[in-house]
Amino acid sequence: MESKNRTPSAEIHHILIVDDHPLVRVGLKSLIEAEADLKICGETGQVGEALDLVRATEPDLAIVDLSLADGNGLDLVKRLAAQQEDLRILVCSMHDESLFAQRVLSAGAMGYINKQEATTHIIDAVRQVLKGKVWLSKAMTEHMLQGFAQGRSSRKIASVESLSDRELEVFGLIGQGMGPSQIAELLHLSVKTIETHKQKIKKKLNLSSGSELTRCAMQWMLEQV
Repeated sequence: MESKNRTPSAEIHHILIVDDHPLVRVGLKSLIEAEADLKICGETGQVGEALDLVRATEPDLAIVDLSLADGNGLDLVKRLAAQQEDLRILVCSMHDESLFAQRVLSAGAMGYINKQEATTHIIDAVRQVLKGKVWLSKAMTEHMLQGFAQGRSSRKIASVESLSDRELEVFGLIGQGMGPSQIAELLHLSVKTIETHKQKIKKKLNLSSGSELTRCAMQWMLEQV
């Protein structure tokens, strides 16, 4: 039986899933393809393959996780937005929405949905973004509006929220137990550059030592699970 939102003649929207957990991809695909006008045109857990699939399949929308095995989802959003201007991007991740929502919108995505809400809201989010409208949780929308109303720039924020995108990426990798040389190799940067980022992170978070930075980063990573 066709739902009231689906008709046999409806335009088919093609969707790419980028998530390094196969079970998550299977779950999203099952939910999305239950809709007659939505079709998965590709799926991957790798950054390079995601870029290739966008070129090959020209999807209408890409669903992207922030944590990928071979790269950073936020950076991928920026690259996808630059590669295909008419591509809609929806981020679906376990990370704290209050920290990442504004970042993903600035990077070029049009929505953020927490994986815990995906089962019940992913179709609504997909349809909203396909229409060119922003999708955020009600709580996050209110949070952002309050921030604008109160003048965020007038407040000194000594928190992870104050880190740049690259600093946040380095902070997260430190939280995963990686050392400067490992992070440098993964991000294709010099060890000196990573050390500079660490110094800036410590200053912004009011941390006095490298060990304190590591403890803080590991604690933050545990809170993201």
